Amino acid sequence: MRIHRLEREQSLPHPVEDVFAFFADARNLERLTPPLLRFEVLTPGPIEMRPGALIEYRLRLHGVGVDWLTRIEEWEPGVRFVDMQLAGPYRLWHHTHTFETSGSGTVMRDTVRYALPAWPLGELARSLVARDLDRIFAFRRDSVARLLTS
Repeated sequence: MRIHRLEREQSLPHPVEDVFAFFADARNLERLTPPLLRFEVLTPGPIEMRPGALIEYRLRLHGVGVDWLTRIEEWEPGVRFVDMQLAGPYRLWHHTHTFETSGSGTVMRDTVRYALPAWPLGELARSLVARDLDRIFAFRRDSVARLLTS
């Protein structure tokens, strides 16, 4: 299994408490995901975010319906949280979100370690997956900036 890494950083002119609170609401994932993916949180709400919390989603990848189940592995309010895929499109999906005060704003970082299914054949789709993830995280960056200011 080959593990890939995606890292993104975004500075936001909002206090860390506000930024973290936005991400603490799992329903906001629907607003941060490109409409083409038809991303939907299936877990009934409200979802209590804590270590062990399970969140179920459904989305469409290149026209194919995909169910996805994640578990919150770590939860440090105002600082960081980690979600890990239990079932879904990746062989491994481990996403660390960190939040750090910077002046009067926040620096938010995403670090995703992921592996594609069906190794080594799955690696043939690596460039397509990397391009998709770049687009998804660019949409997310723009959406976070817009939604936090509205």
